[in-house]
Amino acid sequence: MTQAPSATWQLSGFGDEIDPDPAIQASVLLALGASHIEVRSAWGTNVSELTPEQIAALKEILDAKRLKVSAVASPIGKVDVSLPVEHEVERLRQIISVAKGLDTKYVRIFSFYRAEGRTPEEIRDDVLARMGALAALAEESGVVLLHENEKDIYGDTPQRVLDIMESVNSPALRVAWDNANFVQVGVKPYTDGYAILRPYLEYLQVKDALSTTGEVVPSGEGDGELDATIAALKADGFSGFASLEPHLASTHELGGFSGPVAFGIAARAFAALAAKNGVGLS
Repeated sequence: MTQAPSATWQLSGFGDEIDPDPAIQASVLLALGASHIEVRSAWGTNVSELTPEQIAALKEILDAKRLKVSAVASPIGKVDVSLPVEHEVERLRQIISVAKGLDTKYVRIFSFYRAEGRTPEEIRDDVLARMGALAALAEESGVVLLHENEKDIYGDTPQRVLDIMESVNSPALRVAWDNANFVQVGVKPYTDGYAILRPYLEYLQVKDALSTTGEVVPSGEGDGELDATIAALKADGFSGFASLEPHLASTHELGGFSGPVAFGIAARAFAALAAKNGVGLS
């Protein structure tokens, strides 16, 4: 049964899952009721490679549509942990300039891959050193890093995400919660992780997945416990961003793609689940 909205979250979405053209991205998101966009790439170019001229052109397009940027979805930390600390720190400097140019304080990051045969425990110290350096730069620059629990990185389970948050202990490092990614590593997201990570949870990335196959599906159709997660966030007074990342057509190293039709299906599924829990989207 749908409840009357008593909480409102800001709706965003990964524009490049709709189309490479940011003008089309913006039009579709606006039609779906979003007030924001999450920028991972534009015109087929990842945010880590956008030129100042492209950033300015993108900002002009989004301003004309009156669409704001919720976060820059960077690939920082989606590299092997064996690379020098400075490698990702320098890339983050570039990404921060993109975030500033697009007028957002949030930058999504990851916590590093490891070579085949190495355990998470073996790379822990190296991961924490790199995450600490990234957080220090973010704090100095006035941005907030959002760690996404991607599969196969160090922080892919709730316990290791918590380890990062507690060990780095920086206000410039927070959690971007992804139910589907937890499912894909054998975790029941709400049951296993919500209570311990809620103090750090600042951003919701919206997708669901089946535990049997790992296939990504629309909200509420998988095993991601999205219903329970939404209800708990509402009860806790969450009022941040919910960003659609459907991954319904294809996935690749730097993200995924859905297309306008599948993206719309994902958006409507999440809106129905939010409405059921008395959460409005704007």
